Amino acid sequence: MSWIVLVVSGVLEAVWATALGRSEGFTKLWPTVIFGAALVASMGGLAWALREIPTGTGYAVWVGIGATLTVAYGMFTGTEPVSLVKILLILGLVGCIIGLKLVSS
Repeated sequence: MSWIVLVVSGVLEAVWATALGRSEGFTKLWPTVIFGAALVASMGGLAWALREIPTGTGYAVWVGIGATLTVAYGMFTGTEPVSLVKILLILGLVGCIIGLKLVSS
């Protein structure tokens, strides 16, 4: 269950990171509200998951999921440039996240 919560928290990290960028320095109401709600939920889930998952592994997986989804969303929406090298590096990051889960006890 901790791994499921960690993955959901990682997804919420991508939500708050994207909302932060769209808030334009907290000057837009709804992106700011979404940022705050997603941040609290993401951090709460991370804290809950780290009760059973080692901190280093959990944090790396959480950040990796959030970073991967944030960049992928940016490339999908056109706000982030797309390149073959960038896609390969993201796939490498995903491979590392999976590897951390597989070697975790």
